[in-house]
Amino acid sequence: MFYPAIRKVLFKFDAETIHELTIKGLKSTGSNPLNALYKQRVAEKPVNVMGIDFPNPLGLAAGLDKNAECINAFAAMGFGFIEVGTVTPRPQPGNDKPRIFRLPEANAIINRMGFNNKGVDYLVSQVRAANFNGVLGINIGKNKDTPEENAKDDYIHCMRKVYNFATYITVNISSPNTPGLRALQYGDALNELLSALKAEQATLANQYGKYIPLAVKIAPDLTEDEVKSIAKSLIDNGIDGVIATNTTLSREGVEQLEHSTEQGGLSGTPVKDKSTTVIRILAKALDSKLPIIGVGGIASSNDANEKIAAGASLVQVYTGFIYQGPPLIKEIVSGL
Repeated sequence: MFYPAIRKVLFKFDAETIHELTIKGLKSTGSNPLNALYKQRVAEKPVNVMGIDFPNPLGLAAGLDKNAECINAFAAMGFGFIEVGTVTPRPQPGNDKPRIFRLPEANAIINRMGFNNKGVDYLVSQVRAANFNGVLGINIGKNKDTPEENAKDDYIHCMRKVYNFATYITVNISSPNTPGLRALQYGDALNELLSALKAEQATLANQYGKYIPLAVKIAPDLTEDEVKSIAKSLIDNGIDGVIATNTTLSREGVEQLEHSTEQGGLSGTPVKDKSTTVIRILAKALDSKLPIIGVGGIASSNDANEKIAAGASLVQVYTGFIYQGPPLIKEIVSGL
């Protein structure tokens, strides 16, 4: 595939500008013959996780297709599942630009997007239009101006809107770019949120006659005790899965690189070991009571297998996909 040559050109321009142009291109070609530019056949490696049948264990992580505009395009590339969002109740612009920075020497990206998205109603309209029959995760969050004590209202609002269209729903409480969001990962705040969401899940399951699993996405910047505490809360509240991990605030390993002092979450190769460590601690604490989706620094089938060996049942890519494109999907799935 010709992605390496394309990347050389793309990386000469501002990261967010290229991202927006790419999303427009994928949106316009996802359902027509032009998708032959990136469509590919990947190995069939079915797996059942959270009661869901996945055609293969590799997914696209949330954040790349925030508004669910390119579902069919990413499906054509061979992903076993696609996670869209993070979406909030109301549209919001996110943080000031520039807010995405490449660190190519480290195969890394720093972003401080801030849940920029067109709102949950728009996302639902795009999911309807895609008419996608594969596994679709929808990642939900809170608006920036919603007080922390009212966060659960935003999550419940989004959950109600997306429930009938999602294969699973992810609760994002770990982005470093929304003030106060990560505080929801701890103690009473976490238990209160999870309890409210489980109650709403039961109501919606009865309303729609189907059970949509709930997963929670956590940060890599947690102590061992904090990971164990989160694991207990997930078990106690009957959560269906956990995604580990989001981006890191650490700059370990990139300190001397251009853009390393920019604020935001660092993703890519530098977060790989931190993510794997969290997965390993989680797996032991969860004792197979709920599955783990591993994400963070996966840039090869070896990286993916490392996450699975640590305890993950599924894996997701984001930054590695930005750097390597669709060939990475085929390489990882064939190597799992």
